[in-house]
Amino acid sequence: MKSFLRMMLVISMVASLAVVLPALSLGREAAPVVTGLPSLTKLVKELKPTVVNISTTKVVQSPMDDFFRGRDFPDFFGDEFFKRFFGDQPREFKQKSLGSGFIIDKAGYILTNNHVIEQAEEIKVKLSDSKEYDAQVIGTDPNTDLALIKVKAVGNLPVVHLGNSDTLEVGEWVVAIGNPFGLEQTVTAGIISAKGRVIGAGRYDDFLQTDASINPGNSGGPLFNLKGEVVGINTAIVASGQGIGFAIPVNMAKRLLPQLKKGQVTYGYLGVLPQDLTPELATSFGLKETKGVLISEVVSDGPAEKGGMKKGDIVIEYDDKKVDTMHQLLKMVGDTPVGKKVKVVVWRDKQRKPLWVTIGKFPEQQVAAATPTKPEETDEWGFTAVQDITPAIVNQLGLPDDKGVVIIQVGPNSPAQEKGLQRGDVIIEVEHEPVKDVADFFKNIERHKRKNTLLLAVRVKAGDYHTIFVVLKKNG
Repeated sequence: MKSFLRMMLVISMVASLAVVLPALSLGREAAPVVTGLPSLTKLVKELKPTVVNISTTKVVQSPMDDFFRGRDFPDFFGDEFFKRFFGDQPREFKQKSLGSGFIIDKAGYILTNNHVIEQAEEIKVKLSDSKEYDAQVIGTDPNTDLALIKVKAVGNLPVVHLGNSDTLEVGEWVVAIGNPFGLEQTVTAGIISAKGRVIGAGRYDDFLQTDASINPGNSGGPLFNLKGEVVGINTAIVASGQGIGFAIPVNMAKRLLPQLKKGQVTYGYLGVLPQDLTPELATSFGLKETKGVLISEVVSDGPAEKGGMKKGDIVIEYDDKKVDTMHQLLKMVGDTPVGKKVKVVVWRDKQRKPLWVTIGKFPEQQVAAATPTKPEETDEWGFTAVQDITPAIVNQLGLPDDKGVVIIQVGPNSPAQEKGLQRGDVIIEVEHEPVKDVADFFKNIERHKRKNTLLLAVRVKAGDYHTIFVVLKKNG
């Protein structure tokens, strides 16, 4: 009897374990491993003192005052005229704006955006301890939207550590500190969403994209990694989007800092007008891939021309680095020290050709534009009217010479319209053959009428009349 009871007890215990163990096992499998998000409390306390509030003041004219002064009216209107018709509205007023910045050394140098302090007559810098100082501009660079200012602060200023933006990875945590909408010392966090963004801000675009909240007033403020290092300078937002902000990589600022401290930034200059390849263009020039940059125009007496570069060359290597896109080439050239002699490998006549070019200093450029008139009849590619270039048109458009024909009208849904050609553009070549006038243009078109594609060299009005190559494809 005792042995029977003992056996029943064992069976009962085994049965209980059989029920409990699976439940425990299932519980362990279902319970997620929670590691938690990184705590930023200690990091933010250390970093906040390095971030400053920047407020600027500049004097701007009343829009109505600008209207009258801009039309060669004699200044006999005076203040009484304005008072009578516009009340007490001042003829000029002070405009204030806010931004952010960060201290990069104990001497009081502060890095920010150029657009934060541009044209400012007065710059005030407020530290995290509420102390306020006047600041002076040391150096600016509108091309990259960077500026260096300086304060004469008393005491031991807290400074940031500049990191390495090249080693950043997409998905890495970042923290932005700044003054959005004037709300001082605001902290937001997110990740790096993308690198190398080109957003149309300038020829040297190379932005970090982040979903850390950035708003007006954050401009010029730092973007930190979790080591507390600055990896970017918050600069731009997409106004119609959420969670899309852009920062200048800190490595770009580090490269330019020595020049900013001297007051001016200079860029390398090749003296060409480049364009990206399309599959049709690559085929037209005998390339198997769409990698490389087509030179649509070479500036007269510029570094490229002196180095032997020609219109129609395709740059495939620059300073022993492969070149795939126009943006990549512009950045490479811009980063090259003025006076350096570099090897440029081009694709010419369906073969590689190495050239040596001494890089110059990027010059100031002027803009010209106008609209021609007087149509003449034309053809199937979509040019419903073209015209010879007269001396008057040369002056009106600001063209370098009278070569080519002016497009007066482009047919709807035509090959020319599909490639973006429009009234005012100037065709200077058809299939590598120069175009002298309208008769020459028709002759060249007739010569290639059996082809399904047509290669043109065009001076584009929308691009201040720089030259690009375009391949038209027949419809159907």
